[in-house]
Amino acid sequence: MSKFKIKFVDFFKLIFPSTGIELIVFLFFLVGYGYLGSYIAIHHKIIFDARIPWDAYFSFDNKSIVMTGGSFERHPLSYYFFNWIRELALLFSDGKMDGNFRFALAWLSNLAVSLSVLQVFKYLKNIIGLPLVFTIPLILFFGSFSTTILLSFTPENFTYTLLLLTLFHHYAAIKLKKEEKIPVLALALSGITIGGLTVTNIVKVFIPVAFEKGLFRSWKKFANAAFRVIFTCICFILLYLNRIDFKYENIFSKTNEQYEKFSNVNATPTWDMILSYFFGGNILFSNFIVRDKHNMQGYHYKGILMDVYSSWIPYIFIVVILGMVFWSYFKNFRNNLVQVLMISFIVDIIIHCIMRFGLHTSFIYGGHFVFVYPLLLGWLFYSYKQSPKILSFLTACFCILFVYLIANNYIRMTEFFWFLKAYY
Repeated sequence: MSKFKIKFVDFFKLIFPSTGIELIVFLFFLVGYGYLGSYIAIHHKIIFDARIPWDAYFSFDNKSIVMTGGSFERHPLSYYFFNWIRELALLFSDGKMDGNFRFALAWLSNLAVSLSVLQVFKYLKNIIGLPLVFTIPLILFFGSFSTTILLSFTPENFTYTLLLLTLFHHYAAIKLKKEEKIPVLALALSGITIGGLTVTNIVKVFIPVAFEKGLFRSWKKFANAAFRVIFTCICFILLYLNRIDFKYENIFSKTNEQYEKFSNVNATPTWDMILSYFFGGNILFSNFIVRDKHNMQGYHYKGILMDVYSSWIPYIFIVVILGMVFWSYFKNFRNNLVQVLMISFIVDIIIHCIMRFGLHTSFIYGGHFVFVYPLLLGWLFYSYKQSPKILSFLTACFCILFVYLIANNYIRMTEFFWFLKAYY
């Protein structure tokens, strides 16, 4: 078998199910999310309505993203990606933006999220080496997050970012575990696709490179890593500039405009936005509020948003899960794979919690980091595999969290369907 053919086969084995249990996991979520998305697409118009460019539900910009890929300063290359998504959906709907069009968009999102869940499952099973008795509950826990539920039928940048980031972290973990470097073309492709959908995420592509074996002990290895990073940056910058006809001054003016717009919201205390929106809203649905919206062209419609938590129980839930995540980090501090995950998470914490960019709607950014939770919990369980008492304590805590998550998110989704039936 030729070297190219081997790499091609390995690539497909990386993305798609390669064992029986992986196929079962993938099909379970594909069918579950597929039923949810199909029902919403067929019976309601909220997934795509040409009159509603943004904010129909939870600040997602469905119509705007599908038609344009989003603003170039934040999503520089997504224009090209969503051209393909839109044309594929139009092919399915015979050129009409109707129920079939919404159905196709929902199933493309479903496929992306189901593959993302599969990547997390593969990481837990193959990289960490967790037994199925822990892996299955963790993957069901992750699959029940508010972010994965919403993105499973939402045509958005975050939907496909979730797939690309989970895929890259799994791939990078394989390379680090084998003590191999990430090839220059693989790094460049990752940087272009991940950074192209959301520009700040390109930083995460370079994090695993810093943990390659012997990088800072050999000038040759360091120079090789520097070349791969610089090559990736040059490719990305040239494609970015080509997208805006090399009018680079627009990047700074638009970026500053967006930062001012999304960083100066003070209606809610910062600590509450951090807990309820950034750390909490991506996992556990909070209260919903319905507001009047308009598309600036005379069409008025209703939008649904998340509010801060109104009970002390969700705050306890978030504090406990964060405690377990940071417990995992400090317990596995010397593990390079754990460092990669946490540093990637810290990038988003800096952007949204410290710089406050989009903090008031940070529940929609979950596709950038929410997969870190099940992976770090997986490392926590693994680190105590020889300590039955602590493992039993962790398992009991996790089971309580899991039951509450399922109950809360099920109730909130019934409220969401009430909103759909009332207005869409």
